[in-house]
Amino acid sequence: MAPYLNHFNMLQIISLLYMLITVTCARSSLSHDEECSALFQFKQSIIHQDDEALCGASWFQTFHSWKPTSNASIAGFDCCSWHGVECRNNDAYGHVIGLDLSESFLCGHINSNTTLFNLVHLQNLNLAMNDFHESQIPSEIARLKQLRSLNLSYCGFSGQIPIEISQMIQLSSLDLSRNPLQLHTPSMENLMQNLTRLEELDLSLVDISSSVPHFLVNFSSLRLLRLYNCSLRNEFPIAIFELPKLKFLNVALNPNLIGYLPEFGNNNLLDLRLSRCSFSGRIPRSLSNLTQLTFLTLGGNKFTGFIPSLVGLSELNALELNGNNFEKGQLPDWLGKLTKLNQLYLSDNNLTGEIPSFLANLTKLSVLSLGLNSLNGHIPSSFFNLTQLTMLDLQGNQLEGPISSSFSKFNGLRALRLNFNSFIGRVDLDIFLGLNKLEVLMLGGNKISLVPTDNYTISTLPQLKDLQLSSCNLKKFPGFLRFQNKMRTLVFDHNKIEGRVPIWIWNNSQETLQVISLSFNFITGFHQHPHFLTWGYLEGFIIRNNHVRGQIPIPPQTIVFYDVSNNNMSGEIPPLLCEMKSLRKLDLSSNNMSGTLPSCFDSLSNSLVDLNLRGNKFHGTMMDAFMHGSMLESIDLSENRFMGQLPRSLTNCTNLEVLSLGDNSFHGVFPFWLGTLSRLQVLVLRSNKFYGPIQGSTIVSSQFSNLRIIDLSNNSFSGELDQNYFQTWNAMKSVYVGESSTLGIELNFEAGYSKSSYSMTLIHKGVRTNYEKILTIFMAIDLSCNHFEGEIPLSLQDLRGLQSLNLSNNHFSGGILPSLGYLKNLESLDLSRNELCGEIPQQLVELGFLSIFNVSFNNLEGRIPHGKQFDTFENNSYMGNSRLCGQPLSKECQDSKASELPPPTRDTYDSEFESLLPSERIDWIIVFCGVGSGLVVGILIGNFLYTRYSDRFIKRKEIWVRPLRNTRRNQGTIIC
Repeated sequence: MAPYLNHFNMLQIISLLYMLITVTCARSSLSHDEECSALFQFKQSIIHQDDEALCGASWFQTFHSWKPTSNASIAGFDCCSWHGVECRNNDAYGHVIGLDLSESFLCGHINSNTTLFNLVHLQNLNLAMNDFHESQIPSEIARLKQLRSLNLSYCGFSGQIPIEISQMIQLSSLDLSRNPLQLHTPSMENLMQNLTRLEELDLSLVDISSSVPHFLVNFSSLRLLRLYNCSLRNEFPIAIFELPKLKFLNVALNPNLIGYLPEFGNNNLLDLRLSRCSFSGRIPRSLSNLTQLTFLTLGGNKFTGFIPSLVGLSELNALELNGNNFEKGQLPDWLGKLTKLNQLYLSDNNLTGEIPSFLANLTKLSVLSLGLNSLNGHIPSSFFNLTQLTMLDLQGNQLEGPISSSFSKFNGLRALRLNFNSFIGRVDLDIFLGLNKLEVLMLGGNKISLVPTDNYTISTLPQLKDLQLSSCNLKKFPGFLRFQNKMRTLVFDHNKIEGRVPIWIWNNSQETLQVISLSFNFITGFHQHPHFLTWGYLEGFIIRNNHVRGQIPIPPQTIVFYDVSNNNMSGEIPPLLCEMKSLRKLDLSSNNMSGTLPSCFDSLSNSLVDLNLRGNKFHGTMMDAFMHGSMLESIDLSENRFMGQLPRSLTNCTNLEVLSLGDNSFHGVFPFWLGTLSRLQVLVLRSNKFYGPIQGSTIVSSQFSNLRIIDLSNNSFSGELDQNYFQTWNAMKSVYVGESSTLGIELNFEAGYSKSSYSMTLIHKGVRTNYEKILTIFMAIDLSCNHFEGEIPLSLQDLRGLQSLNLSNNHFSGGILPSLGYLKNLESLDLSRNELCGEIPQQLVELGFLSIFNVSFNNLEGRIPHGKQFDTFENNSYMGNSRLCGQPLSKECQDSKASELPPPTRDTYDSEFESLLPSERIDWIIVFCGVGSGLVVGILIGNFLYTRYSDRFIKRKEIWVRPLRNTRRNQGTIIC
């Protein structure tokens, strides 16, 4: 009986535990009414937030049905009929399992206390495309453990993605894209490792900043993977391409993501987007096996070789291959067989030849981009059969001939870019004014004469956004601009527009215009010269190289690029410019402006990148309170009247690349502390009042590791230069190989971007030259017109990239370094007006690029070298050296071997080189005795003379040997 009693007691305990668990679960799980109440409280938390004024009542339509039931016989809520709510119909409790409030105009904050997270039976939650005001995703979201699908895209969530999401292991779809979120701690690897059931993952525009986890290759259910613009880096796992169910793969716009394409078999990929990454290698021919592919974007990578045939991709709607490193070639004919193509991007691909006629087969094309290639010839007439085009880009080619009036057939055209080709002839503007959908028109940089017209109907004019008509021989602003109210960019550079800018230019597009550029015209001013520019969102104002007079107009606070250089502007810098916190480039150079710099000007250094005040009449001291974190990369204050010492706070400008302060009255010792600026490439202190040695601290002055151009000419610097002074100027030590670039900045506007180059003025090859662009390949040293002395430093021989060296008008002594012949890139060498001596080293003949050579007014001697460039130099290169001889001088050398071993004449060695015997008479006695008495007498007298004058013979031996040693030309500097 006892055993049965024990079994009975055990059953009672189990039943009690079951009842306890059931009650506990029942209490932790809300009833249907409680879930509906939680939803209602969520609604109330949204519509009663403090920022309701900002959000308005846009949520009203969404929540209109969210209210208690109107049926009096039913207590509480019936939320299953509410907008966006889904209930489980076959469940006794009718739990809420789905909530879709996407695009519902919700606005406000979501915090950890929201009742939304009490809906523990939710399987699908979609809050996409609302505005939660940069709320953080609450970690309490992990309470929704039954979620299969979570979509929080376009919601304005910010901050770190909570690690608790990794506990939601039932998820098959996760979309957190298009939010300013971060995935650093936890990392992507930590977040994803448990979510092995995922079928869809979209983290686009989330800042991940790490590698793609390799274990994703084991997510065999993955159908969609979107990691667009996530700052991914390192190598992309190649096996992801081979996931059996993968249909959509997008890792575009991750420039530090490297990888290559595998050999493809037949798989299910429908959409493959890898553009603007760093994938490399060849595109495999097997890519054509992806016969279901509809989108293929591989542009902006580093693919090489030839573009393979993709004729098997017959379902393709979009093909993007632009901006790779393909071999030169013509447009492949298989393109004409992809008749379903809607978008074709092949710009910047080394394409040559003419535009082929088979493109006319692609009648569904709406976007065609062939810009930035080397296409030539005329546009074929068949091309105009592509009447579905909405965007056509042919810019930056070598297309020629007239611009056809057939462009008027493209009735759906929204963007037309024909700029920077070789089109010629007269072009009637009304060809384009009939295209009433046109928003972008770019015709500049050709050889056309654009003929304005008044033949248009105002009601049918297109409302242009971007208009570029540079170099179109325009003499006035086209009249149709009066009726353009949505302009975004307006570019009329390099025309012949005269007189004043009409007032209606200022009144149009005041809420939309972002960039206006009227440079290189003959504009004299503005009707009703504005004190303030009237465009509220202007970012770029460029009117350089005109004849504009008066004070500079004050831009709005949105200004990024402000350039009024090379005009006749006058007056002082208005202090209101200090309030332009977005300003990155300010160019007031080559005007007639005056006064001192505003005291608030220092505050601009935290936003300003390029400051150019060259060629005005500013005076006083320069800014002296550069702050830590300064953004300045280029400062040009040259050709003004500034004075005082350079401020030490310049060392806070750690991004500085160009510092040009020439032609002022700055004074003080050499600012050796500038050597701490590791990015400094150009330093111009020419024509100031600096003095003293330039050695400075041995710890600091020996830096300047990135310096490429230095001009210290026309000051009062003095002293000797240490033989190792140039030892750490590393940037000049290497010969630049490859395509040269220019120093400058890229300015990003909402309407696009523009690259602006830094400029400088330099005396090069004896000519004062204004460089509109500074090439990184150019390297120069100018120490002329100072008081330097001593020998030329031997460390100059290591600066193999040097192109120009000017040490003239100093007191350098010793010989010319033969090792200067190592500087194979040298084009200009000026050592004139020093105290150099010895011969011109034959090694300099090896300088094959040398076009300027000047050693005049020194103490040089011997034969002038011949060969190569030395045969092109004239007399003035050598004048003032009385002991030089040979061509091109009229003075001939007495001995063909004179330059190798000078004869021991009295003129050469003065009184030291007297006869080996005491007098001329003894010399003749020796000759007479030798001839008359024969060998015996000669031997006797010779023995007698040696015994008597042996000390003088030994002394004369030393005198002869010493000059021979001093003429050895490869043992260092010649001692004179």
